[in-house]
Amino acid sequence: MRRRRRRSFSKERFLMVAASVLVLGSLTATGLWLRRDQGRQDEGYVVDLSAIENNTATGIAKDKDIDLSEKIKREPSMADDLDYDPYFQETNSQKVENPDQSESESMSDGADEARGKLKEDEKEESPSPSAPAESDGQAGESNEGQEGGEGTPALSTAMQPALTFSDSDTLVWPIVGNILVNYSMDKTVYFPTLQQYKYNPAIIIQANVGDLVTAASAGKVSSIFNDPQIGNGITMELGGGYEVTYGQLANILVSEGSYVAAGDVIAEVASPTKYFSVEGTNVYFKLTKDGTPVNPMAKLS
Repeated sequence: MRRRRRRSFSKERFLMVAASVLVLGSLTATGLWLRRDQGRQDEGYVVDLSAIENNTATGIAKDKDIDLSEKIKREPSMADDLDYDPYFQETNSQKVENPDQSESESMSDGADEARGKLKEDEKEESPSPSAPAESDGQAGESNEGQEGGEGTPALSTAMQPALTFSDSDTLVWPIVGNILVNYSMDKTVYFPTLQQYKYNPAIIIQANVGDLVTAASAGKVSSIFNDPQIGNGITMELGGGYEVTYGQLANILVSEGSYVAAGDVIAEVASPTKYFSVEGTNVYFKLTKDGTPVNPMAKLS
């Protein structure tokens, strides 16, 4: 029994030692393999400083070659700039003859000469400073002669015709036609359109649309107006306090403040207003003295 136990113990001991040796050997082999692999990786990451220096030197040499070539290219232009002499170019450019330029210069010279002659002629023709004084003196002499009665007196544009209509003067008919409604201030007369009796301070003369209306007397246009009953109208001063009014007019040819002579056309006959639609086309004609209506039939010749 004891021998068997010793043998089994020695066998176990041998197995343990062998296993330990195997484990140590495997660990050693693994360590050596890892170290070798790490060495290879370190070799791959080694920076080659000599290669970098060589590349840098090559790049610097190339840059120098480029700068040198550009410098060589620029040198001719710089030389040309240095060779440029403004004074030489200016003085020698006058020696170059250009037929077209010389011809144009000759033409411009001729034009300048013509302008110079024209200016000289204008200076010769322009009056001297003493000329206005002489002309003023002559004008003064002529005015003095006129004031003294010698020569023709000057007409004044401000002269206005005198309005001298008097009680003995007569009027001309502003238009030829029958009397539709007669003057009546002492009693009323019938107006067909209004269908009522009224006083009438004027006469209503029958006419046609477009007939010409003339001035019954010489006078001054004092007002141009529009009235609902008689339409467009004109009032004229005749003088002596007399005024005449025309109504039912169109295309008035005069203006306020203007002077007209007897018989001058002043307007045309218009269509009647609604207040005279039944009476028909007419001319309203009224005469007043100092604002009081006067029978125009007593003045019409």
